[in-house]
Amino acid sequence: MMFARWILMGLMLVLALPAMAQDRVWVQIEAQPSLTEAETRARAYAALFPDVSGYQLSSDWYAVVLGPYGVAEGAAVLANLRRENLIPRDSFIADGANFGQAFWPVGGAQGVTVPDVTTSGITVDPLLEPAAEPPVVDVPAVEAPVVEAPVAVDETPDEARRSEADLPRADREALQTALQWFGFYQGGIDGAFGRGTRASMGAWQDANGFEATGILTTLQRATLVANWQADIAEFGFETVTDAEAGIEISLPMALVAFDTYEPPFARYVPTAGSDMQVYLISQPGDQAGLYALYDLLQTLQIMPLTGERERREKSFTISGQSATLHAFAYAELSQGLVKGFMLTWDPANGARAERALTTMQTSFRPYGDRALDPGMVPMDAGTKAGLLSGLEVRRPKLSRTGFFVAADGTVLTTAEAVASCGRVTIERETDATVRLVDADLGIAVLTPQSAIAPPVVAGFQIAADRIGAGVVVPGYAYEDRLSAPVLTYGAIAALEGLAGETGVKRLSITAQAGDAGGPVVDATGAVLGMLLPQATDGAQVLPNDVGFALNAAVITQRLVADGIVLPPVTTAGALPPEDLALKASGMTVLVSCWD
Repeated sequence: MMFARWILMGLMLVLALPAMAQDRVWVQIEAQPSLTEAETRARAYAALFPDVSGYQLSSDWYAVVLGPYGVAEGAAVLANLRRENLIPRDSFIADGANFGQAFWPVGGAQGVTVPDVTTSGITVDPLLEPAAEPPVVDVPAVEAPVVEAPVAVDETPDEARRSEADLPRADREALQTALQWFGFYQGGIDGAFGRGTRASMGAWQDANGFEATGILTTLQRATLVANWQADIAEFGFETVTDAEAGIEISLPMALVAFDTYEPPFARYVPTAGSDMQVYLISQPGDQAGLYALYDLLQTLQIMPLTGERERREKSFTISGQSATLHAFAYAELSQGLVKGFMLTWDPANGARAERALTTMQTSFRPYGDRALDPGMVPMDAGTKAGLLSGLEVRRPKLSRTGFFVAADGTVLTTAEAVASCGRVTIERETDATVRLVDADLGIAVLTPQSAIAPPVVAGFQIAADRIGAGVVVPGYAYEDRLSAPVLTYGAIAALEGLAGETGVKRLSITAQAGDAGGPVVDATGAVLGMLLPQATDGAQVLPNDVGFALNAAVITQRLVADGIVLPPVTTAGALPPEDLALKASGMTVLVSCWD
């Protein structure tokens, strides 16, 4: 209910202003760089609204405005027209201080008709019947008469300070809240105009074309609060108490509406004309559950891949940004329950969405000992798929296997794994830079963009191989579907390719496409080579149990030439099967290619 209180205080502030010229404001709906464009737009708006005016601005642009109105009336008109999508969403209250010569109505022949506006409850209908098509007027080719711009009576800094001193605390707090809403003020709402508040007032003045004195005049105060009121009314913030989820939060209920529960989410979908979606997050869980949710949210289609992420001991935040979608998620752990929320929006409306996000962040509060029951909404697969639109797990184009070849986390993989990728990751989460691609050898080298401590680093065995020797290939045979590599056992069938090629060895092994790029490991845990993608011999497909590996000697020569420091090989005979499996799996990673 905090925002209802601020709206009431703001309305009291603007209604308490003296009935002077300071009470006159306009709704600025557009500004155009040329007179021709501005007249065209003014003519279009005049077909809908009876009170369209146009003025040249001090910036030499041309403003199309509605009005004039009283301050409270202007705020109500602005909120109503924006809510009905009849004017641009970035329309705002203007005080006329930077209005110059009028260009519309042409010649200034008509007066201004102020619509009948009711401010009670900020629910108004400022639209009259559309004006009839204006008659065609034969205007002589002479210079139009100069129409004086409206005069905004304002105060000197001393006068502004004196009028400010008479403000009650509630009005002073409302001004701070309005400054905070528009991003100019970061301090507490206490009604004390200290250095921080003065700096924010000056910043607001500068951003709106006023002299940055740090002391708002009566008209500037009214304009600031009126614009804030209009925004609040457009969003329609309400305190939502969701007993099922155990969450209390202020939501923009004029822009979203509750749709359904799909644990761990309570979903709020956009209303007509809105671009926002809200998901309340609620589930039982411990720290492991919190961390699993952190990982899950980053795999969803509605969470862009780029943006800041921060995971702490008992909470996390995720910010995703792309050209078409922005998303923010927050969750925290308390008393065995994970609670949070997620907001998504169109980046074209970023400024207003950020204001909604700030309100949600400051008002969010878990309460009670209840969370959404994972089994509360039984449904068939088709229904569930429809409800989870946008919540599908993001999948890579393809995934292959790689393995650590240096202590700094450098990974060797197949060139196939990085072809035509917009993004490459190691182990699903770590972004990687492609350091080297050798198409002739079929290898690629990746450098992790954040620190990785490899459990095991491959040691290459470049001594002569023995036909018939057993090998094991740890790999992601099923690409990203499994969380750990699968061990595939085989043997060395030949020390060259089918056509006598050197530098490769033929294996007797049944491998999958996802295994390509994996290390070929002998019984001692040393790496004999890298598994190449499944090959075809001309138009013939080879048997499933035929594979090829690039020799370790060829690999090491190429890596050393690129400046990669390889660890020495240390072997002490054959390893027990369980130790061999641990060593082979420890050096192996999932390499994924994304659009």
